[in-house]
Formats: sequence, C-alpha cells, structure tokens
Amino acid sequence: MKSFNFRKTITALSIAVIATSTVFTGCKKDSEDTTTPTQTGQEITVQDSITANTTWTANNKYILNGFVYVTNGATLTIEAGTIIKGDKTSKGTLIIKRGAKIMATGTASNPIVFTSAQAKGSRAPGDWGGVIVCGKAPVNLAGGEGLIEGGPDAYYGGTDAADNSGKIQYVRIEFAGVALQPNQEINGLTLGGVGNGTTIDHVQVSYGGDDAFEMFGGTVNMNHLVTFKTTDDDLDTDNGFSGKVQFAAILRDPNIADVSGSNAFESDNDASGTTATPYTNPVFCNISVFGPKSDTANAVNGNFKRGAHIRRSSKACIYNSLISGFPIGLLVDGANAESNASNDALQIRNTIISGCNTPLAVASGSTFDITTWFNNAAYGNSIQYSNSNLANDPYNLTSPDFLPKTGSPLLSGANFSASNLSGLTITTYRGAFSTTNWTSGWANFDPQNTDY
Repeated sequence: MKSFNFRKTITALSIAVIATSTVFTGCKKDSEDTTTPTQTGQEITVQDSITANTTWTANNKYILNGFVYVTNGATLTIEAGTIIKGDKTSKGTLIIKRGAKIMATGTASNPIVFTSAQAKGSRAPGDWGGVIVCGKAPVNLAGGEGLIEGGPDAYYGGTDAADNSGKIQYVRIEFAGVALQPNQEINGLTLGGVGNGTTIDHVQVSYGGDDAFEMFGGTVNMNHLVTFKTTDDDLDTDNGFSGKVQFAAILRDPNIADVSGSNAFESDNDASGTTATPYTNPVFCNISVFGPKSDTANAVNGNFKRGAHIRRSSKACIYNSLISGFPIGLLVDGANAESNASNDALQIRNTIISGCNTPLAVASGSTFDITTWFNNAAYGNSIQYSNSNLANDPYNLTSPDFLPKTGSPLLSGANFSASNLSGLTITTYRGAFSTTNWTSGWANFDPQNTDY
C-alpha cells in the first residue's frame, strides 16, 4: 500500500452533540486548557482536529466523522467503558499525531470499544477507518520519517526510541480498515514510529478490513493481543520495527481473506527489500496462531497463504509459539531473508508448526535448505500434521477456548535463553495460554450482534 502525498491542515476543534433535536457546538474549557463536553448521556459527533487536552467520558457515545486528528501536543483521554463509533459515509478515523497522546485505559471488566456506527447485524469489515498512532521513534525510511498509510496529514518517525504516545489498554477495535482508494486501506491499529515509552496491552482487533496490527518502524512493546477474523494480515511489521510482542492469539475465519494474500505474520524490512537500517527486527514470543484450517483437509478461501511470511530482508524472530492451520506454515522468502536465517539474525525457536499442508517453504528457485535449518535440534522446533491435540476448542468462531488440552505439546517446551527475550515474562509453556484465559471479560467474539 502506498501513502497519500498531500498535507491537510485542520486546526479547529468542533464537537457536535446530537440528542433528540438539540445540537451542542461548544466545549467548556478549564484553567488547564482541558476540554470536556459539558453534556452527558448524549451521542457526540466529533469532527476536525482536537488541539487541546480532551476527555471522552463513558456516559456519552462518540461518533468519529471523517479524519479526527489529535494534534498540537494535546492528550485525548478516554474513560474505561467508553464507546466510540466510526461513521461509514465519512470514513471516520482517529489519528494521533507526533507529539500528541492517547490515554485509552479500559479495564478487564469495562473495556473501551471502537466499533462501527452501523446497526447490529449490518456491520462489516471496513465500515470505518481505525486508530492510527504516530510517534517519534526511529524508522528506516529516507529522511527518517514517512507519511502514514491512511493519514493524509500524519507523519511518523524520528530519533527518540523512548518516545511516549500514551496508553492503549483493554481496548477493542472492530470493523475498521476502510479502503480509502485502491491499495489505500487503513488497519485496525496502525503504529508508525511509536516509541517504547508507549504502553499497549490487552487489545483486540476484530473483523479488520485490512491488517489487524501494522507497525511501521518504532520500538513499542505490546502484550496480550487478540486478532479475530482479520481480512489481510494479523501482525504486519515494516520499516524498521524492533519492538517485542508477547502473548497474542490469532483466530481466522476460513471464508475471510484478502486478494493480496492473507498471512498471520508478514514482515518486510521495507517495501523494496533493501538493507536500510534500523532493520525490521521484531521479537514475537508466546503467539498462538489458529489459522483457517482446523484440519489439513479443510477447504478455505484461496487467498489464504502462510502462517508466517518473512521476506524483503526482514530479521523477524519468533519464539515459543504455535503456527497452525495455514496452507503454508513458514515461508522464508528471498536471498537476504535466507542469509539472515543462516547468520542467526532471523530466528525461529521452540515453535510448533501444526496442521499446515506445506509446513516449510522458500521462494521458487531457491536452494536454501529450510528444512535442515528449521529442524536444527538446538532450535527446539517441531512439525506435526494434526491440530487435534493442541487446545480445547480454538477454532470455534463464536466462543473459542484457547486453553491447551491435557497433554498438549503447548504446555511445555518454552526456552528463554535467547538474548532477544530479555525483559519478557518467562513461561514454561508455548503459545499464548497456559491455564488462564486472559481474554475473559474484555474480549468479544460476537461483535456483529452486540448492542452498542
């Protein structure tokens, strides 16, 4: 996907409150320049830019109309339990610009929900834009910055690896990923140059019209992520992203895939596959991928491709994880990616590939012996052809049970000796779950029929 190449400057704050026949067009400002709508229990349409500190409260509902930028160093605070809907006609999108912050801190019992403004039963992937956060952390683009995909006035990148764009915790993002024009889709959560001073955990992206999470450069670390019924890729990393992601559950619908080819992991150093630095070098640990095929014999959408597609000079690393149910399990694609694997810069360790018709693959014409590399005894990897012994009911599309079965190979076999894993939570189990379902209470696997 390519970015828009024009700038659009929006500097006014305009909040319209729609309640019965009353329209409220002002905000009350206190001495600290914090703006908060003065009415409660209303449906509030937000449009234009937010240029001063603003709080959205749980007793109101908010409609994103068009591109809503948080800019001018402002902080948008969103209370636990708040519902924000994206307008379909105007392609509502929330964009946090460099220097601004989002403080969206839900709780396990009271998550924040970004969802479609369409009626229950009529929602669909791509109903609205999504959430975009831009920061000042390093990227490998020329000039050290880029224009974010889907954000026509939002640049990302810089020199501050510890940049802080705020907090996103216990948040659901549903039916996002609108196509602005061909090859110009927005993701569920897009992170451009976001630094590791930012906190992101317990985030579910469901029914995304493009990728669930896409990281363009940056250093932000994340944990406890859920992607559900994504159209394109679940975890997409580009342009020098080097953060760590631990504990993520991926569940695909066998009928929903993208014409570009749908993968769980997709990783590029950059769009041209150069060796520009900083390298795309993400660390994924304790990831459970439950792809579209609960069994290798299952027929699925022909656009499903690979559990992990590592290409274009990427140095992506996956540890203590499960990749199951894709036509191809792992594709290491291209001479530079193969070289990274041979030189131990691209690592797959203590990971199970299960129920994939072709567990391991390389690009056509390659002589790289991926089987010998993957099965190196020191790496602790394994391949199995049945998914039946993995988890209780992980492919259930309305009420999945991701917890490992008694005797599951996921319950043991983890190893945290790799230097890349410093700072992560040490487990004995592989995949995202042991005996506790950390999605309980805040995740939702039936957002189509939820009253918002």
